[in-house]
Amino acid sequence: MIVADRVTVAARGIFSQIRSARRTAVQIASASLLLVALPFLFRLDGRVHADWLQFLGRFHPLLLHLPIGLIVLVPLLEIAGAKRPALREAADFVLGAALALALSTLALGYMLAYGAGDSGTTVSRHMWGAIVLCIGLMLCVSARPAWISRKQPAIYPVLLTASLLALIWTGHEGGAITHGTGYLTRYMPRRLGTLFGAGSSSGAPADSFYTQHIHQVFEAKCVACHGEGTAKASLRLDSFNYVMHGGKDGAVVVPGQPEASMLLARVELSPGDPHFMPAEGRTPLTSDEVSWIRAWIKAGASSTALSIPGGSIEGARTQSPANPPIQPVEDYSRLKPEIQRMQSALGAKLVPVSANASDGLILRTVDVASTFKDSDLAQFRKFAPYIVEAELARTAITDASFDTLKTFTHLRALHLEGTSITGSRLGTLSALTQLNYLNLSGTRVTTQSIVPLKSMSQLHHLYLFNTPAQPVEAATRNAQ
Repeated sequence: MIVADRVTVAARGIFSQIRSARRTAVQIASASLLLVALPFLFRLDGRVHADWLQFLGRFHPLLLHLPIGLIVLVPLLEIAGAKRPALREAADFVLGAALALALSTLALGYMLAYGAGDSGTTVSRHMWGAIVLCIGLMLCVSARPAWISRKQPAIYPVLLTASLLALIWTGHEGGAITHGTGYLTRYMPRRLGTLFGAGSSSGAPADSFYTQHIHQVFEAKCVACHGEGTAKASLRLDSFNYVMHGGKDGAVVVPGQPEASMLLARVELSPGDPHFMPAEGRTPLTSDEVSWIRAWIKAGASSTALSIPGGSIEGARTQSPANPPIQPVEDYSRLKPEIQRMQSALGAKLVPVSANASDGLILRTVDVASTFKDSDLAQFRKFAPYIVEAELARTAITDASFDTLKTFTHLRALHLEGTSITGSRLGTLSALTQLNYLNLSGTRVTTQSIVPLKSMSQLHHLYLFNTPAQPVEAATRNAQ
């Protein structure tokens, strides 16, 4: 009787384990089926959905680092637990917590993509990688007890390794969404890029204005959200054909009509506007980048125009001859306290180009543009030898400012767009032998007033959009 009772108890235990294993298998299969069905039930169609989805989804980047850290910690605890069993008990808890957080992160990430209208191959790969990772973690949780009891010693380590690989893949694709698919290779040396097949094609001739200027702007500022991997609003800007195709709302570029082109309208909005692009706090386009896009669209949005160096587009002259050697400025470190006092008084800023003092300073007036006048600029004469770029766009300065500007002997870029400049004293800039860029868009300069600029051979970029002046090439011909 005693033997029979023991057999009965053992049989009940075995059947209980079998039922528990079956129940666990059914639960994992059901959960996996739901995860796999998710992209089909809520397809990433590139359309924006409910705001509350985006609100919750934006917690995804905040949460995702927690499961990553826990997943990486699990194998370390398992290995160390060979000598310290208490660590293996901790590994069990950490694995369970990693699964719970991974599922939560997946849910938030899907809300973000679905709500914001994200789509594209990289978004899809990131999504499927997260799904595979969660399924792998569920299998790890299920297989670990058998590994601890040594009944199935091989399955759990294999599943854990596969989960780590899925984590690496998913993280890589997530990084590509944030920074763009070419983030790691964008600045790769040309020979190395050729060896590994890196780099991107604009879909236009290499020497065209589009490739040299427009495509470069899109690559740096736009393709992280509108590239092959992530095509928000079904819009891609990583090649000429995709740009001209447009997105879910239709064409974003209307050749010859910059004011009717949605792409240009979005980048010219105020940064506080909800429709401003680039979104998500990414670096906005500079005024010259916007000017290039406007000029390109106005000239017909061609993929082949300006295929030779020195060509011009209406309102802009761009050349690509070798620049004169850049002259380093002297060390201004001793003047930092005085620079700080000047900034506090006037509101304008002197910003270092880099950590290297010899690279000079940038004069920025954007915070006080409407009130910054000639007398304010004159107060920066003491720092003139160190200023290499002056951003004076939309300030209240006049032609009298050229008395001060001619003392900025290391000036390489000068922004005067949107000011009341007439150009009557532009000739004084001829003393600035380093000046390579000059933007006079939206001013009152005339064809005659820009004639003195002809002698400035180092001035490779000159912009005259929305001015009475003729295109630069025509103006220089009239001066002969």
